[in-house]
Amino acid sequence: MELTDSGGLVSFISVAAVVVGLIGVVVPVLPGLFLVWAGVLVWALFGGHGPTGWTVAAAATVVLALGFAAKYLVPGRNLKRAGVSNLTLLLGGLCGIVGFFVIPVVGLVIGFVLGVFLAELARRRNAAQAWQSTKHALKAAGLSMLIELATALIMTTIWLAGWFLAG
Repeated sequence: MELTDSGGLVSFISVAAVVVGLIGVVVPVLPGLFLVWAGVLVWALFGGHGPTGWTVAAAATVVLALGFAAKYLVPGRNLKRAGVSNLTLLLGGLCGIVGFFVIPVVGLVIGFVLGVFLAELARRRNAAQAWQSTKHALKAAGLSMLIELATALIMTTIWLAGWFLAG
């Protein structure tokens, strides 16, 4: 690929953004969904694919919006049913961020679990109930990650289908 080959450069940027975005969904340090979406948009809008590109861009945007909404609404509804407060999740998230820097690799998860447990223990004054709430919060976080991964994979599939149709 030459530096003057704009089609090749657009393809390279698209592939790189989608791959890094998919990794970012699994490793929650990068904004995975937005990187996948940006990679698809770069290909669709700057790759010169005409109506196919515009269709891929529109479909990926709709999937992103639906996935982003589901990522927060579905686990949030389950947490509300289980009685886990938003403040508990906020404290768990803050502890997770601190844990990420204190204990490399696993600190995010350990900090989140510890933060949720301590917040619920302070709120409920019962270790068994606090642990039940912590398990609900972990299930919700896992469900959120699965929804995000499914959304990223659907956008990637739309992009690949558009790539084959346009090429």
